Amino acid sequence: MLSLFSSSSSKFLRTAPSCVAAWAPLARKPNRFCRSQRRAAAAGVQCGGRRRGVVARRGREKGKAVMDNTRAVEAYMDPKVTVGGGVEDAYGEDRATEEQLVTPWTFSVASGYNLLRDPHHNKGLAFTEKERDAHYLRGLLPPIVVSQELQERKLMSSLRQYKVPLQRYVAMVDLQERNERLFFKLLIDNVEELLPVVYTPTVGEACQKYGSIFRRPQGLYISLKEKGKILEVLKNWPVWSIQVIVVTDGERILGLGDLGCQGMGIPVGKLALYTALGGLRPSACLPITIDVGTNNEQLLNDEFYIGLRQRRAKGQEYDDLLHEFMCAVKQQYGEKVLVQFEDFANHNAFDLLMRYSKTHLVFNDDIQGTASVVLAGLVAVLKLVGGTLADHTYLFLGAGEAGTGIAELIALEMSRQTGTPIEQNREKIWLVDSKGLIVSSRLESLQHFKKPWAHDHEPVNNLLDAVQVIKPSVLIGTSGVGKTFTQDVVETMASFNEKPVILALSNPTSQSECTAEEAYTWTKGRAIFASGSPFDPVEYEGKTFVPGQANNAYIFPGLGLGLVISGAIRVHDEMLLAASEALAQQVTQENFDKGLIYPPFKNIRNISAHIAANVAAKVYELGLATRLPRPENLVKYAESCMYTPAYRSYR
Repeated sequence: MLSLFSSSSSKFLRTAPSCVAAWAPLARKPNRFCRSQRRAAAAGVQCGGRRRGVVARRGREKGKAVMDNTRAVEAYMDPKVTVGGGVEDAYGEDRATEEQLVTPWTFSVASGYNLLRDPHHNKGLAFTEKERDAHYLRGLLPPIVVSQELQERKLMSSLRQYKVPLQRYVAMVDLQERNERLFFKLLIDNVEELLPVVYTPTVGEACQKYGSIFRRPQGLYISLKEKGKILEVLKNWPVWSIQVIVVTDGERILGLGDLGCQGMGIPVGKLALYTALGGLRPSACLPITIDVGTNNEQLLNDEFYIGLRQRRAKGQEYDDLLHEFMCAVKQQYGEKVLVQFEDFANHNAFDLLMRYSKTHLVFNDDIQGTASVVLAGLVAVLKLVGGTLADHTYLFLGAGEAGTGIAELIALEMSRQTGTPIEQNREKIWLVDSKGLIVSSRLESLQHFKKPWAHDHEPVNNLLDAVQVIKPSVLIGTSGVGKTFTQDVVETMASFNEKPVILALSNPTSQSECTAEEAYTWTKGRAIFASGSPFDPVEYEGKTFVPGQANNAYIFPGLGLGLVISGAIRVHDEMLLAASEALAQQVTQENFDKGLIYPPFKNIRNISAHIAANVAAKVYELGLATRLPRPENLVKYAESCMYTPAYRSYR
């Protein structure tokens, strides 16, 4: 029998999970190979009896032993292996040091040319002399050995030479497909510079041109062609221990509308942030696009479009496909996999969240994530404008997923603080949609999610008139339509507010209701401003204002980490409030002095750890946690579970 180790067999106990990594895919699919082939694969030998690489050479050494297949499976299934619910690397790679080496297993030991083509294990010129000998890399690399830090500096220098943001996006995608750990190290260490590249606003343009820049699949594509066999499609994904899924049907991508199958850029980008900002392992994240067609004529006529060339399915056909998907996800990955709905159109987003929130661990970032990050900003704003949430009046431009979601969470937090009914607190919040102010006389024609916001008032046809009659202290834009906070609107806000709060939240930058410069200039430097996409600092009358960014990336990575480390089985509104509270607490006086109502992104992993701890604490308090017992220090526990992208040493 072949040995897997070059030293005494006692070292096996320390490194057993690496063996399990090779065996686990076969253990899960016992019918794919014959018994002899499975035994060969478990021993690190290619099917057909051929010995490979290091395993073949070491296997000739006498006196070595390998774990029995059954013991390997048992070790893999042992819950003690997956510390913290699997957030930490089950195979010990994230905790390994130079003294605790790891093995780059796939079905057998990756070596030579294949190792350089494996993004999970490739280190490029950072392979050491010893590793180059052990893994047959001599001659496949130039002789120089460089550090990961030098690789990072070189790549950042190259990225900064690109003048077009989409070129930077493509370069980052190429890096992720070539060297996963280096990709995340760049993103973590340079988050403020690269976040706009991998996420909004650049990701919007990337989705628009996704068919042209598409190189290789980064997630799962489930279309109407797969109806009736979605479970089999999920089994085609090479990793089975999935903890977070981000799924879209591409119908409402940012403020850009229906981009169909090309909306895949959003789940891919979101999950990159789950890892970089929230610390979830890349292998535990799965991006999925549900392709039911598109109503975008330009895409249907585009020869490079990668999706189904048909009109969108709707009604029962759509519902059946989504229901099959949700059932298959639960069957394949269990009850504790988090499913994040992303960029669904209003009419589907609310229905899906309502339908599956009681049976699955689901979360809609457009409705709940946006609401949580905006609430955190408003709680922080109170330290600048005074009073409580209930002391202010709120006016929204936009009454879709984001607008109604934010409004509901504000009302819920008011009720929690004051002990008054939520219906009473909704009266302080007004919404304007495409037909004007939402009032009770329009009740019969309103969609169900707008009806709670229909108050008694005379009809008002436009935003400027609404501002004049409602006199809000907080103006929030979620319309997805750019330049709608006109000079008249902003100056009217400033006429009755000493410090008007203006949140232009629509993405990407081109769809923002107003720019930071416009807000500060039209209010003579008195505005408290934040936006959905980033804006550069603004100088007005000798003072520099740093606009805040009400970016969902503050919330969803930490929220997801908190749900995973606690083993949550459902998402409740109280968890979103806990996330908002934790984020607001991270804003310092130094931030306030600069006009910021959100902390800088350079501290985002620490912020995410505190959000995760606060969310996990609420999960335990509500009795919805399955990871028991509860850790004594949830912040330290969250930090210990976070993925780190430093290179690992290979034996």
